[in-house]
Amino acid sequence: MKKRVTIADVARKAGVSVGTVSAVLNNRPTVREHTRRRVLAAIEELGYQPSPSARALGAMQGDGKVFEPAIGLIIKEMDNPFYSEVVIGAQEYLASRGYISFVCTSEGSYEKEGELLRAFQNRYVQGAVIAPVLDARADLSHLFMLRRAEYPFVLLEAVQGLQVNVVSVDNIRAAQMAVSYLIERGHERIVHFAGPPYTQHTRDRILGVEKAFSQSHLRFTDEVIIPAGAHLQDGYEAALEYFRTHRDSLPTGVTCFNDLVAMGVLRALHELGIRVPEEVSVIGFDDIPMAAYLSTPLTSVRVPKREMGARAAELLLELIEAHDRGEQLPPRHIVLEAELVERATTRAL
Repeated sequence: MKKRVTIADVARKAGVSVGTVSAVLNNRPTVREHTRRRVLAAIEELGYQPSPSARALGAMQGDGKVFEPAIGLIIKEMDNPFYSEVVIGAQEYLASRGYISFVCTSEGSYEKEGELLRAFQNRYVQGAVIAPVLDARADLSHLFMLRRAEYPFVLLEAVQGLQVNVVSVDNIRAAQMAVSYLIERGHERIVHFAGPPYTQHTRDRILGVEKAFSQSHLRFTDEVIIPAGAHLQDGYEAALEYFRTHRDSLPTGVTCFNDLVAMGVLRALHELGIRVPEEVSVIGFDDIPMAAYLSTPLTSVRVPKREMGARAAELLLELIEAHDRGEQLPPRHIVLEAELVERATTRAL
């Protein structure tokens, strides 16, 4: 059976992006004439015909155009600036390759994540970048089914037992780095305000805290971990409760699941009259843009958020193009480096 010629084949033959071929097919005026002629020549030489699904979608839109190549992005929290930066990085790369993108949020629900992925498949979305929901109860069958269906996708967290493409940071090492930074500066009473249960990041960062303790003279106990969450209110409420009941035995150092939690902690400490960093040093995680602009700029573990989005999008397009050629690439796990950015919320004892 002769393999169907794809839009990726045309792009490769003409030496242009998939988006440029799409623009030519849709008769958009943004393409230079000599490029248009080259693309049309490649279409004729290869005998390319848009798929029935592409023409059907154009008919549904009422304009008869071939659909724009589209990618889906699923994040966990719409109000988290970390994901905003990841999305910007992905969208900038996708736009440069001629793809549009749809951004959706699961809000920590694996059921909703599955529904969104099924909607992507039914609406001709060619692939997805996913920040998966990974709590202990999560039914991840939709991800395994995507893998079996050979639907192209890239995860922003690894899923145990699922050999797929992932772009992430080493959360264990990054969290260990933050705690070790405090230990090296003389802090011995350290606690960690932990994240929500629906993400592997929470467990990995707790493991990083435990590892930093194990490599020092300090003893790790369950009391080191303070359940919080992922949002400003989570950090604020958890810190109010914790520091009100520990006024006589204040920790001197605090690490947090993310910068939003850290900002909530800072607000609670201010209301309680506990000075930062004179009495308590605070470290966030992610280094979102506003961290540097607080009245007391926040020390944070910097994650290359835009690079993460761009690398995930790049890897996804490689998968899609290989899929169009009838090839299957081996899974890759790209691990990006995090670094500690020292600002005014920490001090040496």
